[in-house]
Amino acid sequence: MTTLPGSLAVAVVQAAPVPLDFQAGIVKAVRLAREAVESGAKVVAFGETFLGGYPLWLDEAPGAALWDHPGAKALHRIMLEQAVVANDERLLPLQELADASGAIISIGAHERVRRSLVNNQLTFRPGLPVMDHRKLVPTHGERLIWARGDGSTLGVHQAEWGSLGTLICWEHWMPLARAAMHNLGEDVHVAAWPTVRESHAIASRHYAMEGRCFVLAAGLVQTKGDLFDGLERVGGDAAARELLEAIPAEVLNRGGSLIAAPDTRVIAQAGEGEETLFAQLDLAEVAEGLANLDTDGHYARPDVFELSVDLRPKGGVNCIV
Repeated sequence: MTTLPGSLAVAVVQAAPVPLDFQAGIVKAVRLAREAVESGAKVVAFGETFLGGYPLWLDEAPGAALWDHPGAKALHRIMLEQAVVANDERLLPLQELADASGAIISIGAHERVRRSLVNNQLTFRPGLPVMDHRKLVPTHGERLIWARGDGSTLGVHQAEWGSLGTLICWEHWMPLARAAMHNLGEDVHVAAWPTVRESHAIASRHYAMEGRCFVLAAGLVQTKGDLFDGLERVGGDAAARELLEAIPAEVLNRGGSLIAAPDTRVIAQAGEGEETLFAQLDLAEVAEGLANLDTDGHYARPDVFELSVDLRPKGGVNCIV
């Protein structure tokens, strides 16, 4: 991929995760990210919880929400055992790739924070610590597995070409979260989804228009068979297998990733299989679009509306020594 003057080369990696087996998932992510970087991409985006795989049983397995369900408990235990943690050495290959290539890599993961799981979209930046974005509100059944994030991970990365931020899945229907991100002036936004169905595509393109930014809407490809394969990789569990066997569908995440411009047009569109989308972004379109719509500027009414955003980390327990 040839980089044009004044443009930014980007890629969305639409691929199948390795459910539950985090180490195997990291190996696959590094390989796919390296291929994208070697093709010229300076931003590489993966979908929601690529590392660990999206917990499809929450939506697809009858009985997963039942109190004390043995299969759900077993899968939760496995996720806690496998999840990444802060400063996880298993993630070093992704950081090393970012450092060596100068590229930014955005990838979703299950993270263990103390004794809870959170949904984190990690942004690996050249020469800088990883930037976290922990999902503010797990969606519907996701609340059975993930804790909430806080405002401390609402932020953007300032690159030499502009700024990049991210939100996860249904955060794109949180008007105040969008307003907070628009205030930070994103030029490129990673919208991480488990799959980019029609409503998700609409939300992603709306975000591009409202925020006057390019949106990389990244989805996964995942099947029932992938879940069984991942379970066996981590030692298997009879109760977990029984729960997964009750899932009726075979294909569960169907990709659909896309790259949208600030005027909502789709620059690149994926199908339902594994593929990597590439695009050249003309960043001049961001400033040109602001001529008629700047939701945080000349289209704002600070005399009528005011938003306060608490960026303090909320650990829950404050120990004073």
